[in-house]
Amino acid sequence: MLGGDTFAPDINGSASFAKRLAVTLTKRGHEVHMVAPSPNGPGRSGMEEHDGVEFMVHRLTSWRWYPHPWLRFALPWRAKANGRKLIEKYQPDVVHFQSHIIIGGGLAPAAKARGIRLIGTNHTMAENIAQHVTIFPPPLLRWLIRTQWKAAANVYSLADEVTTPTKRSSDYFERMTGLTGVHSISNGIDAANYVPNFEPRTENRIVFVGRLDEEKCIHELLQAFALLDSGLDASLDIVGNGEDLHRLERLARELKIADRVTFHGKISDEKLRDILTAGAVFAMPSRAELQCIAAMEAMSSALPVVAANAMALPHLVHPGENGYLYEPGDIPAFAAHLTSVLTASPAEYTSMKKASQAIVAKHDLQATVDVFEALYRGETVTDPVTDDPTPTAAPKRAKSARGGSSAG
Repeated sequence: MLGGDTFAPDINGSASFAKRLAVTLTKRGHEVHMVAPSPNGPGRSGMEEHDGVEFMVHRLTSWRWYPHPWLRFALPWRAKANGRKLIEKYQPDVVHFQSHIIIGGGLAPAAKARGIRLIGTNHTMAENIAQHVTIFPPPLLRWLIRTQWKAAANVYSLADEVTTPTKRSSDYFERMTGLTGVHSISNGIDAANYVPNFEPRTENRIVFVGRLDEEKCIHELLQAFALLDSGLDASLDIVGNGEDLHRLERLARELKIADRVTFHGKISDEKLRDILTAGAVFAMPSRAELQCIAAMEAMSSALPVVAANAMALPHLVHPGENGYLYEPGDIPAFAAHLTSVLTASPAEYTSMKKASQAIVAKHDLQATVDVFEALYRGETVTDPVTDDPTPTAAPKRAKSARGGSSAG
């Protein structure tokens, strides 16, 4: 039994991981039950098809968080009763929750009380949760962050094993909760689902994929894009929905780049693959990524990556090899690094594309599920090595954002 406070059709790292895990476990012959909020309000249980695979999904009655365009939540005071009811009815061998906030907070104590093997994976930071309640004054937000980390410690301490997607996020989680022995297990990705293109590039298309929320710092991408030399003839594809959409559209108009920026909104997996295949470079300005599945999808599509030097992104981006890192807030450096990729020689550019594929190959989804199956069985596991322990190449000097040539 898997549980999480977000699941498909939601588009975010936690929802994507839970869906891929449920699909892969079902393909391997396991009986999977997913517990998640209803996407439209009323609760129900039934078989759902995801990525061509059917499994049981228990949709709990949900309510819309109105300051946010899509966020829905199950009633917190019903979480424990729902958890007990589902576990007593279906008697799972293992319960694996994806967050402590509501549904995990209900499933975990119910599983513990019945002696059921319990695994907890953390995909969230309390600081990100606070982004959704910006109507609160700063002192109340700080209190909320402290309270959420304390709540996380209480729920995850019930688990037999705790995991996060990267070593950096594990270290951060241990520091904030006081728990130890947290595993670092990649969310994993199936590279076969993505189509790299090694033909000579004819367009300078910059791609961003993710929620259009404040924590993603997409305004920095728009500001950096506005600094690019017009001779690059670059365009920007922004894929995703979120509460910041109208503010970002307004900023694009103010920066006089609206004619070269396309806000695609929520799109199909097929269209996303097409956009990634046609892209020239992937940009990720967020400083709150516990792993960043979107960047991994881009790397599986053989895109170089320019990203903020924050949280898990340095594990994916090796400066001078498959892209560049910029210090958050340094817009000129962001623009200069984008320029460096877009003006790289064909040989340098191909080398970056191949490096992205090589780095993300360590995050194979099947290997990830192998480790979780072992944890479910109670076996001792060795965390897969997905973070490169060797020093990365020294960053190459970034070319001026106001210089450069057209696509190579």
